[in-house]
Amino acid sequence: MFKFTPDDIATIEKVLGVQAIQRVDHYRLVLNNETEKRKLALEIYPEASTGEEKMSMISIYTANTHIQLHNCSGYVSSESLGEVVFFSEHGNRVTGVIVEKGAGCSVYANVNREVLSGDFSQMAPEIMMSGIALSVTEHLLSAEDEAEGDQ
Repeated sequence: MFKFTPDDIATIEKVLGVQAIQRVDHYRLVLNNETEKRKLALEIYPEASTGEEKMSMISIYTANTHIQLHNCSGYVSSESLGEVVFFSEHGNRVTGVIVEKGAGCSVYANVNREVLSGDFSQMAPEIMMSGIALSVTEHLLSAEDEAEGDQ
């Protein structure tokens, strides 16, 4: 099970340009983009309990939306893009939540992992977008041999 560490939180803080507030069981980062009138709260739970199991979980709150990513498998941060991609995998499917420094958020759910390394020129634009966005996670995903058994 992946678990966020204080070093991970520091990396995420640096990329998103905000300080995390440590709560009892999670970290909270609030991103405010006054120019575009957007505000987003990101909560990172290193060990959320589901009863008998524990998992890493991401929650995102905006004025109109609440998003959760359960069983977070890891993240990829990019200072140059100003974003963090949180991802979860189940079998040969990947779900990603991208949080942008400018208080933006995108979700790509249940994407076939073959799309991540496929020929983007052969895909419909809607499919291509998810493949490009989540392709940065590919090097962190479990071996395909293991993942294929869970289809």
